[in-house]
Amino acid sequence: MLLILRFFSFILLSSLVCLLGSLYCLLRPRDPRHVATFGHLFGRLAPLFGLQVICRLPGHYNFTNPAVYIGNHQNNYDMITISCMVPPSAVTIGKKSLIWIPLFGPLYWLTGNILINRQHRTKAFNTLAKVVQTLQKKECSVWMFPEGTRSCGRGLMPFKLGAFHAAIAAGVPIIPICSSNLHRRVQLNRWQNGRIIVEMLPAIVTEGLDKSQARELAERCHHLMQTTINRLDAEIAGFHDSNVGAAVKISQDGSHG
Repeated sequence: MLLILRFFSFILLSSLVCLLGSLYCLLRPRDPRHVATFGHLFGRLAPLFGLQVICRLPGHYNFTNPAVYIGNHQNNYDMITISCMVPPSAVTIGKKSLIWIPLFGPLYWLTGNILINRQHRTKAFNTLAKVVQTLQKKECSVWMFPEGTRSCGRGLMPFKLGAFHAAIAAGVPIIPICSSNLHRRVQLNRWQNGRIIVEMLPAIVTEGLDKSQARELAERCHHLMQTTINRLDAEIAGFHDSNVGAAVKISQDGSHG
């Protein structure tokens, strides 16, 4: 019964967000500020699945500086977990087929996100050039999942180099965002499904690097994110998953919310 209730509640609420959000975005179509607005709104649906999301930001962070944000891509629950950390005026990179998802697709495009055709090498290269142009605009950042696909319990997968080439070409920092493991932790017939921690790490400077160092930068970021995810998983294992509260807690300097 709980599973059915959650399913229909999510369908109803997410459909309303997508439909009304698309109408709202028509007032300022393709405005990058929309992405964070609706990312955080979807994040508020986490308690519907019995999840408490704890978001941690580095101290004294300035969201107005352009950057390439990279996150680990686990599963469809990313839509209501790691989305809480989408910074203002940051657009995401998604596969072109997303636009055909009923209701969500039009909202994804209208909010200003960038669609990429992974099957066509030339078009993918042109999209990367567009990413660099986006980063060079004042107060506009890009969010990418460098694994290129959902890991679905396989751990942090190898990184593709697009995000790192873009950051180096635009001369902007890389900012990793790590989410603790959620694979098989959500049981839709269980009221409480515990906590998940989403942590933003300090910026990694790319100034002075050239494109030949993109792979080295990717490997450095991968190691840093894997180490952080392991730490977050260990912390989650130590939590007593009781009295799971609502939505999102945001804390500074890595302290608990």
